Amino acid sequence: MTCQIVYHNGNCLNAKKPYATTCRLCIDICPYQAISDSRQIDAQKCSECGACMAVCPSDGFVDVTIGKLHEYLNEADEIRLNCPQALPGGFEIPCLGMFDRDGWTSLILWAKEKPVTIVTGVCAACGDRSACATSVQAFKQVHASWPDHAEVHIQVHPDDGQAAVANKINTVASKTVAQRENWRQKSLKKVEEWLPNLTADQTYPIPKGRQELVQVLEKYPDVKIPFPALAVTELCTNCGVCASICPQGALQKTEEWDPDPKAKESMQEDKIISMKLILEPQKCVHCNRCVEVCRSKALSFTTKMLTHRLLVGKVLIHEGSPLYCKQCGKRIFDNSELCLVCSTSDPQGRGSFFL
Repeated sequence: MTCQIVYHNGNCLNAKKPYATTCRLCIDICPYQAISDSRQIDAQKCSECGACMAVCPSDGFVDVTIGKLHEYLNEADEIRLNCPQALPGGFEIPCLGMFDRDGWTSLILWAKEKPVTIVTGVCAACGDRSACATSVQAFKQVHASWPDHAEVHIQVHPDDGQAAVANKINTVASKTVAQRENWRQKSLKKVEEWLPNLTADQTYPIPKGRQELVQVLEKYPDVKIPFPALAVTELCTNCGVCASICPQGALQKTEEWDPDPKAKESMQEDKIISMKLILEPQKCVHCNRCVEVCRSKALSFTTKMLTHRLLVGKVLIHEGSPLYCKQCGKRIFDNSELCLVCSTSDPQGRGSFFL
């Protein structure tokens, strides 16, 4: 039995850059406990609800048909998506659970030029309801920050069995056609069954859902979408650790060093006189690692209304100068005047403390 959802190890944040806390969002969200600690999927347990896709920030888990979905969204005159529990009639998706914030934003943008309808069964009676609830929460976040967006229609039309009769007739006809296939065609179909395992090592820097969002937004240069962007407060000590820890390379730092040759001849370390933090929003997957690692608590995510130009561009979010100890000249990474060594050796210093 094959599984339509595959694990891309190269995309997983845990594989991109070492971090103190291992990301377990996919494991914790799975309602069927189908994902092991090594990120292997138990095909017997997996229902392909897509919850792991929705919470994974970097496409560690991906539905192998996601490319076909994006093709359908681009080519269809009217977008109509239905889950397996609903009456068929459009493009079948595993579950609403596969849509994250970027997915919902893309659908809303598509709704500006053509009708978008999602048909579901009775979610409350479905085993994948927890995945659906996670996705709906993402939609609510987008809606709350973008209340005047185009409408996406959601209809509840469960399959009452009539569609199953029609499918049975179609299945009989399909078997008749299949009997005429030669051995080469059958071999090709067998290879397609193995594709989920063969494609599990794909790696790309920007998640496909974000790529789709960028492409759709490009059609509307003046439209602004709500996007969680990194903000820096005056508490920043300009240490640059946040840029070093970013697994996506979305946050970069540029440094300007003191050109004074006398500074290098002194016993003090070379000084950085200016540091800039540059954010590339389209690369940011909101993993929150930069916020967690900031000792001065100067970083946070704030929803901003961004155009396509800002989303794909490079944004200067902070500029400042690192701090150096006023006594020994060594660089310090806290909002203080003395380093730890000087503050403990000089009881009269402002930064001193006593045991």
